[in-house]
Amino acid sequence: MTTLTAPRARTRARRPGWLASALRFLLPLLLFAGWWLASAAGAISPRVLAGPPKVWEAFTELVRGGQLVEFAAASLARAALGLALGVGTGLVLGLVSGLAALGEELVDSTMQIVRAVPFLALAPLFIAWFGIDDLYKVLLIAVATVAPMYAYTYLGVRGVDRKMVEAARGFGLAGPRLVAEVILPSAMPGVLMALRVCLAISITALIAAEQVGTTVGIGYLVTLAQEYNRTDYMVLCIVLYALLGLVFDGVVRILERVALPWRARVAIR
Repeated sequence: MTTLTAPRARTRARRPGWLASALRFLLPLLLFAGWWLASAAGAISPRVLAGPPKVWEAFTELVRGGQLVEFAAASLARAALGLALGVGTGLVLGLVSGLAALGEELVDSTMQIVRAVPFLALAPLFIAWFGIDDLYKVLLIAVATVAPMYAYTYLGVRGVDRKMVEAARGFGLAGPRLVAEVILPSAMPGVLMALRVCLAISITALIAAEQVGTTVGIGYLVTLAQEYNRTDYMVLCIVLYALLGLVFDGVVRILERVALPWRARVAIR
């Protein structure tokens, strides 16, 4: 005779906030320590890769001259404007294509062409059209980010449970209210994932855009570092781009906590 046992409740103890933060920075700190030790021991030549003390000297030099804040602010503004334009356009087109068959017929083929063309291949053409000012840089970032946002939004909208939509219609929701209160929240995980992808791509597009016709920005600092073979400046620029990516990632994490508070409980371990 089989004896039945009561199932055990599966509970997941949450780690303390300080421990979770420490684990996030553990691997970067280990890599930083290895870089510092290898540089101090002479295993890495300064001509190949400057050590942390040299990078810190370059950082303080730019801070004292006031250039660092100016360059970082210029790059952040370009990335934010291009990202806002690309993400906004991709979101609207993804909703149009995902919600209506006519919208898909009108939009999808064009967006697939945009997705297939590498945005770096458009840089010379954009320079010829818009010059080398900030407009070219913002539009290049926008074109680089519009296709991923469109694709993820389209898939998110098409993945919404049809029964949920019909139930919402039964309660009287229709038109813009149905989209805003049911469809878009259900597609939000895909939209936020698209935003993460677009943020990473925007950094790449920013690096490419600032290599041409820039006198203010992190890309201009990279050009100067290449001309004068300053590996300390090169590493500093990499760190600045990484910090810019962390800022963007932090914004997405805040949006996730506000829009999707239930996702924190999905992890198995």
